[in-house]
Amino acid sequence: MAEIVIVPSPAAAGVLVADEIVTLVTTRPDAVLGLATGSTPLPVYEALRPRLQGVDVSQVRGFALDEYVGIDPNHPESYRSVITKEVVEPLGLDPARIHTPNGALATISHAGEDYEREIAAAGGVDLQILGIGTSGHIGFNEPGSSFSSRTRVKTLIQQTREDNARFFDSIDDVPMHCITQGLGTILSARHLFLLAFGEGKARAVAGAVEGPVTSSLPGSAIQLHPHVTVVVDEAAASQLKNADYYRYAFANKPDWQGL
Repeated sequence: MAEIVIVPSPAAAGVLVADEIVTLVTTRPDAVLGLATGSTPLPVYEALRPRLQGVDVSQVRGFALDEYVGIDPNHPESYRSVITKEVVEPLGLDPARIHTPNGALATISHAGEDYEREIAAAGGVDLQILGIGTSGHIGFNEPGSSFSSRTRVKTLIQQTREDNARFFDSIDDVPMHCITQGLGTILSARHLFLLAFGEGKARAVAGAVEGPVTSSLPGSAIQLHPHVTVVVDEAAASQLKNADYYRYAFANKPDWQGL
């Protein structure tokens, strides 16, 4: 099962995950990071800034989870722009080594296969950062997604478009389609970090961690992975039946085990 870590705040979660990333990059300078966008991973990227000072990140590689289809890469809400603004520039990463799926309409028919080849050529993802949507989606794998799915085009459900409308002028400006790493792609990463904060994510977290493994809740796919760390604040943990056990297990975990 996944290791569940309940922290007092998103900032505390950011520190926890950032420390693990720094350890990884220090021991493997060409580490491959799986990068998520949205508000959830921001505490991680913020905590990384001071911790990576003096650390050679010139060889670090990264792959974003997803991108909108048909959006100009220079649009401020394209995930290429977001990754550049929130991750690449603040952390001093080499932009040529950070990849996002290609959402251009001209090449969309084979963009998923192209991205899969890029990830494979890099040796796979060492550490994947994930959030979870209120519908239980990870990446843009909406309910009904196959657990063996690879990078492909998906149609966004209305709830996800409404959730993302806050980043656009209106919901009408939110693209209808995206290209996303599949659940199978995500499960191929060597270590998954799933983060969730706030009461609005509590139901999705409980379903992903303690509910049945079902395509109706794509986040439950993490139960199939051998190395998953779920980091949540108290509000997001509020519907976990075994929260006391998770606190006890983490408090008494041997230091040598790491995360």
